[in-house]
Amino acid sequence: MATANLSAQPREERGKGGSRKLRSAGRIPAVIYGHGEETRALTIDAHEIERLFSHIHRENTIINLKIEGEKADVRALVRELQEHPSRRNILHVDFYQIHAGERITVEVPITLVGTPAGVRAGGILQHTMNDIEVRVSADAIPNEIRIDVSNLEINDSIHVRDLTLPEGVEPLVDADRSVCSVSAPSVEKVVAPVEGVEPVAGAATAVAEPEVIRRKKEDEES
Repeated sequence: MATANLSAQPREERGKGGSRKLRSAGRIPAVIYGHGEETRALTIDAHEIERLFSHIHRENTIINLKIEGEKADVRALVRELQEHPSRRNILHVDFYQIHAGERITVEVPITLVGTPAGVRAGGILQHTMNDIEVRVSADAIPNEIRIDVSNLEINDSIHVRDLTLPEGVEPLVDADRSVCSVSAPSVEKVVAPVEGVEPVAGAATAVAEPEVIRRKKEDEES
């Protein structure tokens, strides 16, 4: 189970004006909620949270929030993250407070291990599912789901039903959904050039040379 620490402070100012003022001062507005408790408004240092999120998988990492003025850390998951559409900097964070033993829904990254036999034979590995949504105890969230793909041949695939998940981890996606597969290599068709005809870039042209020779022979006979 992955965990990380993050400092936070209670927030008094609300509304768009207060949020803009916070961001201009290098802080990010946030809230924490869960278990029917009152939603609390927080602020977080912008550089600290961006640095943290740059090296963790935020969907399944438990954040130990060290809220100023509170003796005990608050354990939480990131439930929603708002980012600027062009600059990609963080604008707002929603945290969901969790308790020991509680079963929660999280997304866990899928890591493929090994080089498939089909790839060594010229095939192409396609990783179609990078994360899987699961239900699991808050105390047993896996860091990742590792899949050994070494034995996959060309046209082989692995589906959700084929995964060996840790005990207590329940997948919440369709069992028939593909996780990864090895496809056959694509073969580029080689087209024979026709004398006097300029090829069109990117266009697939049929081999026409035999027809040209046939027409020439018919003209000579006539």
